[in-house]
Amino acid sequence: MSPVKVAFFGSLLLLLGAGAASAQPVFKSTMPDGRVVYGEKPAAGAAKVETIEPPPSRTGVSGLTPEEKALAEQLANQRAAAAAAAAASQRNVEQARKQLQQAEAARDAGKEPLPGERIGLAGGGSRLTEAYAARQKSLEDAVLIARKRLEEAQQGR
Repeated sequence: MSPVKVAFFGSLLLLLGAGAASAQPVFKSTMPDGRVVYGEKPAAGAAKVETIEPPPSRTGVSGLTPEEKALAEQLANQRAAAAAAAAASQRNVEQARKQLQQAEAARDAGKEPLPGERIGLAGGGSRLTEAYAARQKSLEDAVLIARKRLEEAQQGR
């Protein structure tokens, strides 16, 4: 390239860069002899003048389009719903864990026979009655049910 063209393109880039930085339009003036002059103002005596608008700035904060805003709101709502569901699931797990602990405590406390759950034997001594066995089975069943509920709550069902 000739030195004139290099200087011309260098000046053009400098003007366009300065125009883009300050967001001002650049004027392309075509002179009667065919020369093209770029500047911040139209050249005096130009046969034709065109305005070149700088591209919008890609830096800094820009406004959202309505579509982008709607998408952002939708994503925020989805995150809030997911967080609420996770919190509810966590509460269910904690409640199920507490119920299991209560069932286990009731089972452990119920190991001792209650009055009337022992029958005396003819040779002395005693044995446990069917009522004791039924009570122990119901306490163990309560623990199994509570354990199953906890597993289901942990799996998110």
